[in-house]
Amino acid sequence: MNPVNNIYANPVTTFLPVRYIPNVHPTAFVHNNAAVIGNVVLRENVHVAPFASIRGDEGSPIYIGKNSNIQDGVVIHGLETNHGNQVEANGNKFSVYIGENTSLAHQAQVHGPAKIGNNTFIGMQSFVFKSEVGDNCVIEPGAKVIGVKVADSKYVPAGEVIKTQEQADKLPAITPDYVNKALNDEVVKVNREFTEGYRKDFYSYPPSYYLR
Repeated sequence: MNPVNNIYANPVTTFLPVRYIPNVHPTAFVHNNAAVIGNVVLRENVHVAPFASIRGDEGSPIYIGKNSNIQDGVVIHGLETNHGNQVEANGNKFSVYIGENTSLAHQAQVHGPAKIGNNTFIGMQSFVFKSEVGDNCVIEPGAKVIGVKVADSKYVPAGEVIKTQEQADKLPAITPDYVNKALNDEVVKVNREFTEGYRKDFYSYPPSYYLR
């Protein structure tokens, strides 16, 4: 766990009466200018970049699968869990579920209840709310996905607002000539290296470096 004091338990409230300390895998990296709060699980090699906010203090739990990256300024939060605002994944319920090898690019917002599959790219300044996005998808920059299910291997064009299931069902498929087909693979590769590199560099400093 990152030794800086940016990983907190949630406060006790009527809607989340148990204090949870985030469960951060030893191979994950949380930048000291990011915040991870409450009922959050970060699996192997997750990278959390500066100014990201992952708050499992209202909707919970929040789960981020291995090798996924949460980039600068990303916000992940959820509506009150005790009102049933959850999604199902792997036989369990979550406020927000992010799969493996998935990228949340700069300033994206994912607000639960929401589920993002594996090998999916959520573009810069995009927004996902009350939705499920499948595996191998691309949400292009500035797009908004609200209250729908996006099938596997589909993409949402930049700036589009998808808020009916009819719109979601008509989304274009990712084909071999789609320009962003390999984008997520490259982003995941870069951020895997960031995770290892930043952990090595940050952890070479004495603890006092983080506490001043």
